[in-house]
Amino acid sequence: MIASKKTPRPTDAEIDILAILWELGSATVRQVHERISQTKPTQYTTTLKLLQNMTAKGLVERDDTDRSHVYEPLVRREDLQRQLAKNLMNRLFGGSPRDLLMGALGGRASKEELAELKQFLKDYERGGKR
Repeated sequence: MIASKKTPRPTDAEIDILAILWELGSATVRQVHERISQTKPTQYTTTLKLLQNMTAKGLVERDDTDRSHVYEPLVRREDLQRQLAKNLMNRLFGGSPRDLLMGALGGRASKEELAELKQFLKDYERGGKR
């Protein structure tokens, strides 16, 4: 997998496919389609076309050495999460991490999650990483 700051922004449908590939590591079109079909109605050809578009965008890589093409993600989940969160923060929350966090929490965080966030922020202040 590559980490790039210039990763094209995937559509919602492409994010759904990436989530499947991140979980499985790699998969055929049929495997991806079967997973997606469990939650939303879609055609096999639609899944195939999305994967072809994602290959052209550089989001996934296709191995066509076998009859069934196997796709794997070229972008890491963490990198895409960071990129999309930063974009959302800048576009919708005026660049404010505090406003983004408050919007994301929306009063739905458990005590355990709040404790984890507090610890994360303490570590972050000290220059630590996740």
